[in-house]
Amino acid sequence: MPHTANSLKAELNARGWRLTPQREKILTIFQNLPKGNHLSAEELHELMEKQGEGISLSTIYRSVKLMSRMGILRELELAEGHKHYELQQPYPHHHHHIVCVQCNRTIEFKNDSILKHSLKQCEKEGFQLIDCQLTVTTICPEAIRMGWPSALPSNWCCTRTISKGHIDGQEAGEPPGSLPDLQ
Repeated sequence: MPHTANSLKAELNARGWRLTPQREKILTIFQNLPKGNHLSAEELHELMEKQGEGISLSTIYRSVKLMSRMGILRELELAEGHKHYELQQPYPHHHHHIVCVQCNRTIEFKNDSILKHSLKQCEKEGFQLIDCQLTVTTICPEAIRMGWPSALPSNWCCTRTISKGHIDGQEAGEPPGSLPDLQ
């Protein structure tokens, strides 16, 4: 069930917090984001400033962290060192992300086999699955057209080909789908 200001207020009150106008505005912004959009704390701050909201960046950081711990927002690390947030969606609305390391363009995709494999592995090891998210770091077609990959160090990215569950260069006897040491 999607979070509303009233449900957020109830959850905050139950934990000894209160629903401030700033937290309510943050929730509203995330509820109104087009599907597939994510915001960093900095982007949220910029957006709120454009809307005339006087809120400090530190307040935004604290609020999104709190809302993330409460399960209202989902914290994503889509680019190295850059956390983004989106509304938490209940199963089966999980999704994964493909992210360009040059321009941060992000595309969401669904793949139930990733979730099923993760769940099976967790059960095998005695873990309880809480969330399943995969971020695939890439170089988008536009960045390739701009010649950006030529600036990458040769050892920076995986150059192995994955096809039909087999990774070129995979050693005999390794379980299918396991990743060989890429160093």
